[in-house]
Amino acid sequence: MLRGILSYWIFPIISGVVWLGTLLGLLIYWCTDEHRRHYSSMDERQTIAYISDVGASTLKPLFIAGCSVTTVFLDLSFGADRWLRHKGRLVPNTTVTEKVLSGMTIVFAIIGTCGLILLSIFDTARHPKLHNIFLLLFIAGYVISAIFICWEYQRLGMRYRDHRVLRISFWVKLAFVIIEIILAVAFASCSWTKHYNPAAVLEWTIAFIFSFYVFSFWIDLYPAVRTKGTSGYRGNKGMNEHVGQMREEQGIAGSDRTLMGEGHAAAHGFDQRSSYYSGNGYSASRPGTATNHQSGLRGMTLPNDF
Repeated sequence: MLRGILSYWIFPIISGVVWLGTLLGLLIYWCTDEHRRHYSSMDERQTIAYISDVGASTLKPLFIAGCSVTTVFLDLSFGADRWLRHKGRLVPNTTVTEKVLSGMTIVFAIIGTCGLILLSIFDTARHPKLHNIFLLLFIAGYVISAIFICWEYQRLGMRYRDHRVLRISFWVKLAFVIIEIILAVAFASCSWTKHYNPAAVLEWTIAFIFSFYVFSFWIDLYPAVRTKGTSGYRGNKGMNEHVGQMREEQGIAGSDRTLMGEGHAAAHGFDQRSSYYSGNGYSASRPGTATNHQSGLRGMTLPNDF
C-alpha cells in the first residue's frame, strides 16, 4: 500500500521537516539549555540571538547537517518537478519559455543551496563577512527561484485551467515571494541601522516562513501518484490532439461536400435547399424535416429554416 502512495512528494516533506526541526532545535536549545545566553558574536545591546549566533556555538554540527539535508532534498523536489513534467506524469511544459523558466528555477535554487550550506560552515562568530555574503546569496537565490517558478506556474495555469492545483500552488508561492521580500527588506534595514533585536526576530520569522514554502511543493508533486504506471498527461494530450485533428478533417470534408452539392445543384437547376441537405447526408423526403445519416446526429430532425 505504501509503495503505491510514496512518490516524489516525499522530498519536500523531508526537506521541510528537517528545516523546521533544525530551527526548533536551535531555538529551544538557546531558550532552555543556554538560558538565552549572550554569545560573543552578538552586539552588546542585543538580547535576542540570531539563528547564526546559536548555530555558531555548540550546535554547529546540527546547523550544518540541517541546512545541507534541507537544501539537497529541496533541490531534489525541483528536479523531480522538472522530470515529472518532462515524462508527462505532471502536466507538461509545452513551450520553450516554460522549460527555460523551469531551468532558471533550478539554477537559482542551487545558488541558494550553496549560500545556505556555506553560511552554516562559515559561521558569524569566526567569519562574519563571508557569513553575511552567503546569507545574501541564500535569500536572493531562493527568492529569485520562487519568482521563476511562479512565472512558470502562471503560464501553466493559463493553459491547463481545469487543474486547480496549479492555481493554488501559484498563489501560495506568490504569497511567499511577496512576504519574504518585504521581510528581507525590513531585516536588512534593521541590521543596517543596528536595531539588532527586531532584526533577529525578522530573521527567525523569515526562516520559519521558508519551511512552509518548502512544504508547498507537496502540492505540486503529489498528483504524480495518480499517473504512476500510466501514460500520464502526455497520453491524454496525444489523444486530444488526435481527436482534434479528426474533427478538423471531418469539418473540412463536410465543407467540401456542401460546396460540391451546391455546385451540382446550380449546374442542374436543382433547388439549393434540397441540394444542401443531400450534400450533407440529410434526407429531404419530408418537406418539413430532414434526417441526418452522416454527421453522427442520427434521428434528429431539422426544420426548413435550419
